[in-house]
Amino acid sequence: MKVFDIYSLYYDLLYKDKDYAAETSYIHQLIQSNVPTGSSLLDLGCGTGKHDFEFAQLGYKVAGVDLSDQMIAVAASKLSLDYEAHADSLDFVTGDIRSIRLNKKFDAVVSLFHVMCYQTSNSDLKQAFKTAADHLSTGGIFVFDFWYGPGVLHDLPTVRVKRLENEKITVTRITEPQVHVNENIVDVHFEVQIKDKTADANNVEVIHELHQMRYLFLPELLLFMEEAGFEFVAIKEWLGDTPPTIKSWYSVLICRKKAK
Repeated sequence: MKVFDIYSLYYDLLYKDKDYAAETSYIHQLIQSNVPTGSSLLDLGCGTGKHDFEFAQLGYKVAGVDLSDQMIAVAASKLSLDYEAHADSLDFVTGDIRSIRLNKKFDAVVSLFHVMCYQTSNSDLKQAFKTAADHLSTGGIFVFDFWYGPGVLHDLPTVRVKRLENEKITVTRITEPQVHVNENIVDVHFEVQIKDKTADANNVEVIHELHQMRYLFLPELLLFMEEAGFEFVAIKEWLGDTPPTIKSWYSVLICRKKAK
């Protein structure tokens, strides 16, 4: 089973405190300030679709793409159960953001929750940028968040433990990072303990995951975007309006598709 298929089993619980509405509102403001008439959006790496449901409620027609069949299945089930009123505005598709082609053009492409950092090789990043460019109308923008290299190296990742539960399961996640400074990669080792509260008290499933994340620097991003036919618009601290600093772990980049 793919790592994100397992992830989908407890993904929404793990991030139940994440403010998807605020994040979507922030991205909406970035889009409207650069493409005031923008109304169509492609989300590369949509997960279970939580950002996309928020975008649909803001009036966007959205296509969400994710590598995991299970993530897409969760998103589709939410659409049929909880967001049926927006069924005409949302479409979820399984696909690799490096290679998928929907043969459609959008006003904006977004990639959130550090999906671009999962593109760990130069080839991966080039292909992901090309996917974004191929799906944008001229003048459309690509917006994505990422781990900002100077901030990561200034405040190195540490071991963390997160515990949460709902009426069905309890989850304990232990995060152990390993930094490869010459590759700009962090190996994020997860041990996830999932207890079924409705079953025997000793019924605990343990899942081990490895997420490889690439932290990124502006000069290299400028090269990738220019090669794909983008022009730089802005770099900001995530959820802010000023450039990132050495203390910023998370950043957002906005670039615009140039006319050929």
